[in-house]
Amino acid sequence: MTQFNYLKNVVTLKYDSSKCIGCGMCVTVCPHRVFKLDKKKASITNIDKCMECGACELNCITGAISVKKGVGCAAAVLNSYFNNGVVSCSCDSN
Repeated sequence: MTQFNYLKNVVTLKYDSSKCIGCGMCVTVCPHRVFKLDKKKASITNIDKCMECGACELNCITGAISVKKGVGCAAAVLNSYFNNGVVSCSCDSN
């Protein structure tokens, strides 16, 4: 997905690099490629691409990542509504 962003500077995603062990699970599970591995540590590529699905937090075994799941989905729905577009945030509704 190229040039996909939600609202600027509103994402609830928090990342503590001091807790990261470089397992790469956040990179593997993130549908919008918010994370990358750099020198055996994860780093955030573009925080505004985060749709706040919660997959990274759920799969981070060290607790280095936290995010309020579902907030980004709501933003996608609202943005789509106000822009007369089709709702598509690729989230699991569970």
